[in-house]
Amino acid sequence: MGSLRGITVAVLVVQALLASVALVSAQGSSNRSRWQTLNGDVPFVIARGGFSGMFSDSSPAAYRLALLTGPTNVILWCDVQLTKDAAGICFPDLKLDNNSDITTVFPNKQKTYLVNGVATKGWFSVDYTLKDIGNVILNQGVFSRSNKFDGNNYPIMTVADTYTLLKPPGFWLNIQHNAFYAQHNLSMRNFVISLTRNVTVTVDYISSPEVAFLRSIAARFQRSTTKLVFRFLELDTVEPSTNLTYGSLLKNLTFVKTFASGIIVPKSYVWPVDSNLYLQPSTSVVLDAHKEGLEVFASDFTNDVPFSFNYSYDPVAEYLQFVDNGKFSVDGVISDFPITPSAAINCFAHLGRNASKQVDLLVISKNGASGDYPGCTDQAYTKAIQDGVDVIDCPVQMTKDGTPICLGSINLIDSTDVAQSSFSNLSKTIPEIMQGSGIFTFDMSWRDILSLTTAISSPQSEYKLFRNPKFKNVGKFLTLSEFLAMAKSASSLQGVLIAIENAAYLAEQGFGVTDAVFDALSEAGYDKQTAQKVMIQSSNSSVLMKFKGKSNYKLVYKVDEDIGGAQQASIDDIKSFASAVVISKDSVFPENNAFLTGVTDVVPRLQAANLSVYVHTFSNEFTSQAWDFFSDATVEVNSFHVGGRINGVITDFPETSDRYRRNRCLNKGDNTPGYMSPVQPGSLLQLVTAEYLPPAEAPSPYLTEADIAESPLPPVAAKTPTSSPSGAAPSPTSPNGQPKVAASVIVPPMAVLLAFCLLF
Repeated sequence: MGSLRGITVAVLVVQALLASVALVSAQGSSNRSRWQTLNGDVPFVIARGGFSGMFSDSSPAAYRLALLTGPTNVILWCDVQLTKDAAGICFPDLKLDNNSDITTVFPNKQKTYLVNGVATKGWFSVDYTLKDIGNVILNQGVFSRSNKFDGNNYPIMTVADTYTLLKPPGFWLNIQHNAFYAQHNLSMRNFVISLTRNVTVTVDYISSPEVAFLRSIAARFQRSTTKLVFRFLELDTVEPSTNLTYGSLLKNLTFVKTFASGIIVPKSYVWPVDSNLYLQPSTSVVLDAHKEGLEVFASDFTNDVPFSFNYSYDPVAEYLQFVDNGKFSVDGVISDFPITPSAAINCFAHLGRNASKQVDLLVISKNGASGDYPGCTDQAYTKAIQDGVDVIDCPVQMTKDGTPICLGSINLIDSTDVAQSSFSNLSKTIPEIMQGSGIFTFDMSWRDILSLTTAISSPQSEYKLFRNPKFKNVGKFLTLSEFLAMAKSASSLQGVLIAIENAAYLAEQGFGVTDAVFDALSEAGYDKQTAQKVMIQSSNSSVLMKFKGKSNYKLVYKVDEDIGGAQQASIDDIKSFASAVVISKDSVFPENNAFLTGVTDVVPRLQAANLSVYVHTFSNEFTSQAWDFFSDATVEVNSFHVGGRINGVITDFPETSDRYRRNRCLNKGDNTPGYMSPVQPGSLLQLVTAEYLPPAEAPSPYLTEADIAESPLPPVAAKTPTSSPSGAAPSPTSPNGQPKVAASVIVPPMAVLLAFCLLF
């Protein structure tokens, strides 16, 4: 079987991937009185196929990574399949073709068998001996996950080898298809009894969706520490031995208790969702099972398959809904990503909203809580404040009538329905501002902008990940003055961040954006108060120089491209006018094909110059994160804060970052649990074999003094009065004052329609 070779590979995986991880006891969450489980114990974390969200299901690497990133009592899950010669193997399905290369090893060997009465094609374990599959290699069976580790030749392991070589603290056998194996004259009962008689193997749980199988072994395990668990499938699926649906069996838990001590239910049994993926009220299944003395284990947890918009793509929030909702707690969760429930249960559960901050990490919003509501609306800012943000931001744009407003983009197509409104004919191209065409704020009055419908941004929509569709068009945009008034009334805020871009171009068009910001801050009294700090951010040094020395405002320089380093002269130049810098995530941990390649020295060098470093943009959608962060936004934030030592995060989901800095597993030093240790940048990429390596990318450029130096802002030009109606665009002029040809600036209706379709 080559199991020893597989374990050797797994050890190398562990050393490379988590060299700095120390396994310690779960911290701070062992108070039994807190838990509303059956016996008041901490909920278990069951790693389905190991860490199968990252490595091949049931591979040595997946199991070993689960042991490193889980709690000390993590339970390894093995889906048991039987070979032709009755050997038991750990493999996620009775068909071998989806998670291995068996189709290459044994081409043209596909068979068709009845599985629960359904004709099913594939390569089945019952057609091969243990020796036959000795050269079959595991691979990633979920196509949305990375296949880059498939070159490591992870072998299929026997059940006994999995236990004896890994020595897990808990071992769970799932018997999914006993009836199928019986049809092929193979006895799963005999295998299980024989295995449990082996003194070198300890089985803690045995589960099955088949009543007959569990009843056939119940007497054997009546006086054993091994627990039998009945697994519920979909409500309308028929259980083969009773001919009853699982929905019917759910109503008779007293019967289930006669042969099992617990049940597995899909998570939708506990917290159902409606057709639009919003949570419905919880069912009584957990409380009903607990009344019967049955433990409840919830299944189907994965970080990379969205379940409900209520969780805002935050997997920690989902787990907390099952273990810390104030009414009940499941007794365990079955997950492909065991690091996340481990942290949720042991670091975040029972914190309460008033838990003190454990680390100094500034949380700055990006357009408010724009992951939950349309950006820069009253709803987005209110949510950000409720979610514990320190600083709310206002990217200032100018309207045609000179009103400074908060809007994430100068192009209204990005955040409104303007492309399908009567103002669609205002579309034009301005190379100084952006590539392509747009409908710009300075071409519309504030009143007309207010008439538009707001639209939430979904930056990961290409992966079909959309944000909060029920509320995608709610909220009202704010003027800068309204924004400042809202911030001033929020006592929990530390301050505001005012972002200014395109100031030189706007000045040439007659819009003094810096003056407008000065005036609004003065009128709001921010130039005379110290309760809330004011941060002025820009990627133009000329803008920040306008504010230098004129107020007590904190000036923040934004580096608007990924950088691989910074020349000392450029750092000195920034230090001459700013006290903080905003950089991209790639400027801290460079990526190649969504794998971290290492770490730059940008952060420590900036901090050595006494410059605070804030990093953008932290989002919850797993597709926005490198593979190294295990599809978990909390792992990413933790790695940037603890590993990257950044001073603050800029995020469209402030709640995730605020909750992170309050968790009880921080500041533990050498006792930090594995599930709260930062990832080691570049280590995961080292596990990719040569044939799967992505092409090398050129390193990002260094920041130079020339990148920062700018001429002073031009004076604000006098505006030419126009009598054009608010819904019509004045004829654009060329530099010589002559009207341009309309076709050169007006976007074809189809282009506007396509832009709108991409937005919505």
